[in-house]
Amino acid sequence: MRTSHQYRIKPNKKQREIIDNTLDMLRCQYNYQLAQRFDWYEQNRCSIDRCRLVCHLPELKDRPSKASQEKSLVQLKKDRPWYKKIHSQVLQAVPDKVDKAFDRWLKGDCNGKKSGRPRFKGVGQYKTFTYKQFKQHHFVGDKITLSKIGDVKVIVHRPIPDGFAIKTVSVTKKADGYYVTLSLDDKSVPTIKPDLNADNIVGIDVGLIDFYVDSDNNRIATPKHLRKAERKLKSAQRKVSRRRKGSNRRKKAIQRLGKQHKKVADTRKDFHFKTAKKLLNKYDVVAVEKLNIKGLIRTRLAKSIHDAGWGQFLSILTNKAENAGLLVIPVKPHGTSQECSNCGHIVKKPLSQRMHNCPVCHTSLCRDLNAAINIRNRGTHDLSKQAQFMSSKTSR
Repeated sequence: MRTSHQYRIKPNKKQREIIDNTLDMLRCQYNYQLAQRFDWYEQNRCSIDRCRLVCHLPELKDRPSKASQEKSLVQLKKDRPWYKKIHSQVLQAVPDKVDKAFDRWLKGDCNGKKSGRPRFKGVGQYKTFTYKQFKQHHFVGDKITLSKIGDVKVIVHRPIPDGFAIKTVSVTKKADGYYVTLSLDDKSVPTIKPDLNADNIVGIDVGLIDFYVDSDNNRIATPKHLRKAERKLKSAQRKVSRRRKGSNRRKKAIQRLGKQHKKVADTRKDFHFKTAKKLLNKYDVVAVEKLNIKGLIRTRLAKSIHDAGWGQFLSILTNKAENAGLLVIPVKPHGTSQECSNCGHIVKKPLSQRMHNCPVCHTSLCRDLNAAINIRNRGTHDLSKQAQFMSSKTSR
């Protein structure tokens, strides 16, 4: 099982300068290697799909790859000796980032979904670097040893679980300081609990009025973190816009604005973690809608959907369920609000109508509760199909 723990670190002045210089040099190298990819793409693509039988094509350049760009790092350290101050594994992670960003733009990810055109990173936009290998004895007590940086103080607010080994270490610069993220692994932890109760299942319907309504008619109101902090954010943004560009006062105003945004994001994330924990403490299986959030944020409700953070919550819920050996089952969301949970009759109703009244079986209940019950029923059906498939597979 893989998990991650993030701790705040307290580097001294010299170590902060090293981290900042490392991030800036990695940013320059990222932009340079990304420019190499774009140059190859522009010079080697052609809109003409046919030509004469006899033609003379220009000599095509070799496509920059992850391996070729990693080999160029040896010459980079000879031409620019200051890059020797960066750990080799940290520098080798740059071609990996460039390769993933470029391939997701042209080919797409494992599901075929393509990302936008990669952008060059401006000053201060490259915020994380990673050590791909880490020795266990370099993290003892409240001290962590980072190569080329030194011993850094760590605020260990929670211990590393027994049996977990540190695989990678990432250093991140945020608005309020520096953090280190430890990627932990323990292969002995089972993926699913042996005593999992498939009947202890709940369906949840996320929304904007109530953050979610479950099939047992439990509700949690939407906290609206962004809406409540809008006045402070507007005030901080106004101060940034009034400061002269390049001045120290503008830099300080930008830092205060970043801290305000981070506070909103951290509050929302904390709410998501606590909400997920409450669900998983009570139920073994949680059925959720497989929402197309990218499509939903193109509507006039985009700001409220971003404020609710459905995608982050479902991701946290899934990860926490995997770590606890429980299940989160995504189901198709089509028709969950229109279908009657009692008889299955389709009752068309607009979004403004918040009650479900079935003309066939005369069921009358909240629209969100009706959807949550349908989600639970679909999750139960999908879970039984998975169980039948696994039993037939084992019998063979």
